[in-house]
Amino acid sequence: MKKLNFLILAVSSIILLSFQQKQGDLKASMQRGKEIYQSNCISCHMNEGEGLTGIFPPLSKSDYMLTDKKRAIKQTLYGVSGEMTVNEVQYNGEMNGYDLTDDYIFNSFDNKGGVTTPADVKSARKK
Repeated sequence: MKKLNFLILAVSSIILLSFQQKQGDLKASMQRGKEIYQSNCISCHMNEGEGLTGIFPPLSKSDYMLTDKKRAIKQTLYGVSGEMTVNEVQYNGEMNGYDLTDDYIFNSFDNKGGVTTPADVKSARKK
């Protein structure tokens, strides 16, 4: 019985530590993303990702961004130009791409897109 209790305690501890590590990784990754955003994106997409209606599309609660994760990754990496509709508002502009690592987060600005893994970004890169 003592061996069983010890085994249950050991497995529970491993699961808990694993969960805490993942949460820590997400938090650290989101902090890095925030720093990149402040350096490269904030001047157009504004402090909270709200954009400027008709000029710079919002990232916050953006139907366009969340509809196609691969497209959003490619546009971040390679840029985009031309017409797009975001939250029923028409935009026609240009955005430069950014040479970022494969770490990428989709959870900022009230978006619930989940974590995009380095593998997701790698598969979206041009070959």
